[in-house]
Amino acid sequence: MREDQVAQSKAALGEDTVQMLLRTHEDALWILENLGVGCRQPDIQAAFQAYENDGLGFVYEDRIFVTRELVQRCLKTVPGLDDFFVPLNSFFIGGTAPYVYDDRKGQGGIFPNTDYAKEIARIAQANDAIAGMGRGIKLKNEVEQMSLMSEICSKPLYFAVTSDAALARAKELYEERKDIMIVFCLTRPPLEVNENFSEHFVKVVRAGLPVFVSAMPMAGISAPYCYNGVLAMTHAEVLFAICAAQLLNPGVTCIHAGFPTIADPRIEYNPNYGLVSHFLLNILMTHLNLILDLPTCQSAGTTHEEHLTDRAYQDAMAGQAMCMKYGFHMMRHPFAFLRYLIDFSFEKLDKASQLSKKITAADAPRIEMPVYDERGMESIQQIGLGMYMEDPLTTANLGKIFVN
Repeated sequence: MREDQVAQSKAALGEDTVQMLLRTHEDALWILENLGVGCRQPDIQAAFQAYENDGLGFVYEDRIFVTRELVQRCLKTVPGLDDFFVPLNSFFIGGTAPYVYDDRKGQGGIFPNTDYAKEIARIAQANDAIAGMGRGIKLKNEVEQMSLMSEICSKPLYFAVTSDAALARAKELYEERKDIMIVFCLTRPPLEVNENFSEHFVKVVRAGLPVFVSAMPMAGISAPYCYNGVLAMTHAEVLFAICAAQLLNPGVTCIHAGFPTIADPRIEYNPNYGLVSHFLLNILMTHLNLILDLPTCQSAGTTHEEHLTDRAYQDAMAGQAMCMKYGFHMMRHPFAFLRYLIDFSFEKLDKASQLSKKITAADAPRIEMPVYDERGMESIQQIGLGMYMEDPLTTANLGKIFVN
């Protein structure tokens, strides 16, 4: 734990909110010890089984239970912020939209192609408001996409690896430039390893490539409907992946990219990325990780607008201003995306990234900092791996938290 960051976080967020974050970390450790993570991948299972005789990790019926002692041991081998290649307060073009938005016609649904991918990389390279980039859109050929990203953009990159050919190319790029990250959403709610990606996760980690570990529990669906509840679930899933990585290859770089989200009952419990509460939730995730000396990347500046409305830009400005006011490490999605991160808009990318050069902390909306809600952990202990839509905490908090 970084005591200097604890002091900085207290100055930014307040004493009570930092205490909430520290208790959230303890809650995540309880989740890993008592609920565990479902996993059938044999290499990951074997990595934890090696610690059964020491009483530190257990595999039972394809579920891995991790003690706090083993988590703490693994966290000590993760390279910290001082050894990481992306500075604090870095906005990224990130995410992977399935479509491109037609800015002229005002409609989405255009299938991505190589020209669009090249243009994103050119903009990232030329715009000094952009510190690095993820894919933005997804091409079918991931080897081609990572190669053109590296060819055009010299800034830090992150992309996926889902094939042996992509892994081979990623290893070549890492030897050339060192500032790449391989993104994995290793787990899916509730606390289950996504076996579609687990084998390649193992291969990437053993190759020594930095792993960018995302997880997306949703408050009101797969996590309690309060700040510390959804943060604890998100944190637990990412900590599991970090531990797996450190046991497979001690010292490999891990980026905590936990992405807590909020189900909005007004839109049939779909995620609402335009809430100021969403921006704050992800900033809080950032601060917990910075306190633990973990490189970290979250999400802010997003919107629930389907089109390029004034509100879409107001959301981008609010999220960016909050990041500047409270501090962050890496933030994805702040520029180009529209509702549900489905459409990528080049016009929004240009305008929102230009706005970020003018926005200051003084532009951040007024918010009330959350404190620890005891009911969050009570819900986890009662519901565990179940769903949280009918949880009394969800109905009690509707309209009271997670608002604009």
